Amino acid sequence: MRFEDILGDERLWAVVYDGRQQNALTELFSQWTDLDYLYAFFEKNWSDLNAYFRITSIEQAVIETGLDAMSLKAVILDIRPEANLDQIFRPLENGRIQEMVLSKEKAKGTRQFGHPSWLRIYALKFEPDAYLITGGAIKLTRTMEEREHTHRELMNLERVRRFLLEAGAVDIEGFKDLNS
Repeated sequence: MRFEDILGDERLWAVVYDGRQQNALTELFSQWTDLDYLYAFFEKNWSDLNAYFRITSIEQAVIETGLDAMSLKAVILDIRPEANLDQIFRPLENGRIQEMVLSKEKAKGTRQFGHPSWLRIYALKFEPDAYLITGGAIKLTRTMEEREHTHRELMNLERVRRFLLEAGAVDIEGFKDLNS
């Protein structure tokens, strides 16, 4: 695995997994705007989409996802140097009240369509305003453990976290040393 600096200022990074050409963030936005991928995904997950979000058609879900993805991409890729990434990323565990080393975080799409966004970007937090994106998902259920694709992202978070802990890269400086 290797890592790419997304913004060019060493605050937001993304994993490039072994055997992959693109970083996790680029792959996400590619999937979330790929009509064939989205139609197949929503057909496979129709019961979740209907039960949790009351969406009446796959076409509606595809359109909403594409628009939400473009909006989220603009937020992530248009981050100004003075912007605070901690306002974009939040603790993955909703009830977490204290910081931890390489904490698991999430960024969500914006609420545009009368229901919360189902788009999630997952990251590890080195320290305030410094993150490593490990992946993301279309989350249609209450917990990540309920579906294979979100559970896989949870496992990716933990795998990258363990890799960094074993390498001693527990803060941004240690991470930069590992990455140089």
